Parts: sequence; structure tokens; C-alpha cells
Amino acid sequence: MHAIIVTTQGGPEVLEYVECPDPVPGDGEVVVDIAASGVNFIDIYHRSGAYPLPLPAAIGSEGAGTVSAVGAGVRDVAVGDTVAWANVRGSYAEKAVVPADRVVPVPDGVPADLAAATMLQGMTAHYLTHSTHQVKEGDQVLVHAGAGGMGQLLIQLAKLRGAKVYTTVSTGEKEKLAREAGADEVLRYEDFAEALRGTIDVVYDGVGAATFDGGLQTLRPRGLMALYGAASGPVPPLDPQTLNKQGSLFLTRPTLGHYIADRAELLQRASDLFGWIGAGQLAINVSRRYPLADARQAQEDLAARRTTGKLLLIP
Repeated sequence: MHAIIVTTQGGPEVLEYVECPDPVPGDGEVVVDIAASGVNFIDIYHRSGAYPLPLPAAIGSEGAGTVSAVGAGVRDVAVGDTVAWANVRGSYAEKAVVPADRVVPVPDGVPADLAAATMLQGMTAHYLTHSTHQVKEGDQVLVHAGAGGMGQLLIQLAKLRGAKVYTTVSTGEKEKLAREAGADEVLRYEDFAEALRGTIDVVYDGVGAATFDGGLQTLRPRGLMALYGAASGPVPPLDPQTLNKQGSLFLTRPTLGHYIADRAELLQRASDLFGWIGAGQLAINVSRRYPLADARQAQEDLAARRTTGKLLLIP
């Protein structure tokens, strides 16, 4: 089989398309013939060294496909099942070994590539809007980068829960996409902080350094900053007294792993997402598909914000 690995961390040039032995499942594991793999910023962090990894390392954190082998002790997954997963590295490949308790069943009517595009960003949007802050009717929500894959999902899920959603974008084309996702108001990055000062209940910020300080300014007293990513770079150290001065604000830096560690919670979040897709309440915008061998180009396009929606690798 072929896979993308790194033997040293660095720029996109360190991604290697290599031939590997076909994987064999161990106890409690399954082998999946991958139909599609999602491309995410966490993959860039793994490649670059922002998140150090033991080397050589497999890359890719979500995928979907058909189970082709099961290991000893696997009871709830069978050969031929269509499954999807997130937060298990090694999905930039033609085949992957995944712990059986980390895969979720993909229902009939949801194509495998759409399931792959849903898992990591979809479950992140789910926990942010349903657990980190339980968005409720009438909440004022700010979503940064509303035209991206995460932004479009956050807008839709916040609207499903009755919020008024503001979002930031950089161009007219991206504004159109954010409005199509359901955003009520679309602002540019240079003026959002002043326009929304002191009015927002929760900020969902995956941009990081470039938007963080402005986002704090938009929060009402006791509002919440949910900093879930750092696409523009990491946020510098913060004096906690800043949160006091700006209105007894709350700040959290959540990550998906802590919201799907329990299998029941993993299954519930995935089931909700697939159910909304089936009911036409949630649209997954796959903007580009790349051959597996073009993983470098996919990551370069994502990092440069040359894309909107979700990016997939197809083996």
C-alpha cells in the first residue's frame, strides 16, 4: 500500500509518499480500506513540529472507508462495514489500522467520502456548540473564518440551536459562502472588534494570534472565549488579570480528544451529525479533492487559505 509519512518535521516538503507493507490488525483493531481522508490544520501541526511526534510518523487524523480485516476480540465491527474515525493518526494512506472502539458506523445514505469530511471538524463543531458552551436560543455568537470548513459547520450548528451568528471573512467571495451557511452578519477582520464590542456571548476562535485580542473585546461581561485553534499562529501568554478587567471573562483552550474519550459520547456526536446530514439540516461543503500523492499541495493550499470548505485526499 501507499502512505504519507514524515521522517523529519518541517515544511510541506518533508511529506513523503512511500510504499509500505499492508497493515495487519492487532487485538482490538480493524484494518480499513480508506475511501477518503480529511485534511486538517492538526496534520500541519504534526508535520511541522508544532506538535512533536516520534519519528518516523504517519500523518492524517480522520478518514472513512470499508473494514477489510478485524483483530482478535473485536465484536461490534465486521468485515464489510463502512466506518469513519477522527483523532487516530495514519489516515493519509490507502489502508489504516484503527482501534475498533474509535470507529463509528456510517449509516446508509451517507457516502464514505462525506463521512470522512464530517468527523474531525464536525465533532469539533458539535462539542463547541453543545458542550464547551451550550448555545441557546438568542445567544450572540461570533465565529471566526466563517467560510472555512470549521466556520461553516459552526455557523450551521449555532443556527440550529437558535443563535444569532456573526462571522469574519477576508473577501467578498468568502462572505457569500458564510451567508449561504446561515451567518446573520458578516464582518471583515479589520473592524469586527469595534463593531461588536461588549455584545457577544461566546467567541469561537480557530484563527489564534491575529484575532484573539479583538475577540476578547467583543465579549459581554462573563462571556466565553473558546480558542480551539491557531491558524494564524499561537496566542502569546496572557495575564489572567486581563480577563478580570474586561468583564470577568472565561477562556478555554479545548481539544476534541477530551470530548470523545468516552465511546458513548463519540457515538452520540457522530450519530447527531450523520442524522442532521440525512435530514438536510447540515451541509458538508467539500471544496476540493486531491490524489493521496498530492498531500503536500493540499496542506499548502489549506495553510495559505486558498480554499474554502473541506479538503479531502483520495487514495
